[in-house]
Amino acid sequence: QVQLVESGGGLVQPGGSLRLSCAASGSISRLYHMAWYRQSPGKQRELVATVTSGGNTNYADSVQGRFIIFRNNAGNTVSLQMNSLKPEDTAVYSCNARHQNHPQYDYWGQGTQVTVSS
Repeated sequence: QVQLVESGGGLVQPGGSLRLSCAASGSISRLYHMAWYRQSPGKQRELVATVTSGGNTNYADSVQGRFIIFRNNAGNTVSLQMNSLKPEDTAVYSCNARHQNHPQYDYWGQGTQVTVSS
């Protein structure tokens, strides 16, 4: 049974920083692409950042230069360092893991709230 558990969300002032972490239990390894998504009320879920099984990273234009995604050597923990946070970054952030060869193996965490407000 695979589980993804996010942590690190909270309330932060504009311009501040937060680090989110996603710990995967079960069979998650470096064969999985991992990503962070976010969703705020009334909006569609948005892909924020990805790190592939090969270590390549990609970012949404809205967070490029402010957020950094990285994973540990075992590949079962992915983190999102968020800097220069803006009110529009407020959302529920969720972690995703998808097998590089078998996309039917697709797992989600429960989400963690990030609120950017003064």
